[in-house]
Amino acid sequence: MDQNTGYDIWCGLDVGKQAHHACALDAAGRRVFDKPLPQDQKRLEELFTRLEGLGQMLVIVDQPNTIGALPIAVARSMGITVAYLPGLAMRRAADLYPGNVKTDARDAFVIAETARSMPHTLRRVDAGEDTLAELKVLVGFDEDLAAEATRLSNRIRGLLTQIHPALERVIGPRLATKQGLAVIEQLGGPQGMTAASKSRMLRVINKANPRGAADFANAITTALAEQTVVVAGTAAAEQVLPKLAASLRQVLDQRAELASQVEKVVDAHPLAEVLISMPGVGVRTAARILLDVGDASQFPTAGHLAAYAGLAPITRRSGTSIRGEFPARSGNKHLKRALFLSAFAALRADPVSRAYYDRKRAQGKKHNAALICLSRRRCDVLFAMIKNQETYQTPKPAPTPLAA
Repeated sequence: MDQNTGYDIWCGLDVGKQAHHACALDAAGRRVFDKPLPQDQKRLEELFTRLEGLGQMLVIVDQPNTIGALPIAVARSMGITVAYLPGLAMRRAADLYPGNVKTDARDAFVIAETARSMPHTLRRVDAGEDTLAELKVLVGFDEDLAAEATRLSNRIRGLLTQIHPALERVIGPRLATKQGLAVIEQLGGPQGMTAASKSRMLRVINKANPRGAADFANAITTALAEQTVVVAGTAAAEQVLPKLAASLRQVLDQRAELASQVEKVVDAHPLAEVLISMPGVGVRTAARILLDVGDASQFPTAGHLAAYAGLAPITRRSGTSIRGEFPARSGNKHLKRALFLSAFAALRADPVSRAYYDRKRAQGKKHNAALICLSRRRCDVLFAMIKNQETYQTPKPAPTPLAA
């Protein structure tokens, strides 16, 4: 939002779980309202109706989702424009006012005054945010499940490493597969697998997934034979491992079910086709991009987007002692991880990305550094795709110069 023309009242809301603080300013900067406000639809409607009687109004919140969702919904239902003041812009604006005290009343005033005097700092809260709000709930839950799956997997691998390292080397890498989970859930640890006949083990693995079942069963049998001593704690681990495997299977099943729901929401967004057309960008990555980047209107250039994602290197110079560029430690870590994993996936799906990665490795960069470079390059392409709303186009090879 670049202009404040057309507004007579700016109502800043410092939102809270139980109550908000509302501060409304007129065109001259005078406070026409400055009181706490319960998180209640009726009270919000009463305030907005009262302020609308003073002229055209703009409502500004500091959090467009979670605890700020109700004021936004109420304002929209009344036909009132809503804007969002990002946290960084608010903190910088707060430094312009004297005093170090932090209160809800002061924050609400800063929000309203910043909107009135510096409208370029605001972001629109469009109706499309409804879809993104739904997507945020699903993606947030999916990230919780992913963290839980990682915790359970690490716990299983840790127990196996403690009691039978050779078995962990075989089963550990397959914990995310149906075969790896089935053999632990139904047979237990090394003692349970040793007690089971090879034919039973093969049936368990084959039922989970017949592909490569015999090779997996043989690898487990070979690993079991490598250790004959029983490590302390093995009996307890035999009881715990099947329960951990069952929990991990349930979490992975929930993630698979949730992925279909996320896909439906993503597919309904107009940018879905654009994002998924890029090699290495799947449903989960597209969802993260939609949540954190949107239509990219808040980023003037691709460099700004890269800096926000923490992909742009930071230059550090101080006299002659410190010179160079270093990886950024700041930025949106969720977006950075999504773009990083997307670049990794593109190594197999996209020959152009693979060629660029190989060039960086040939220049002496390590694997992660080369992937960061590739992520930064793909960020430029992604920015252009979103801005132009065009699907990914494979670059054409440069023409070979004719011999003289």
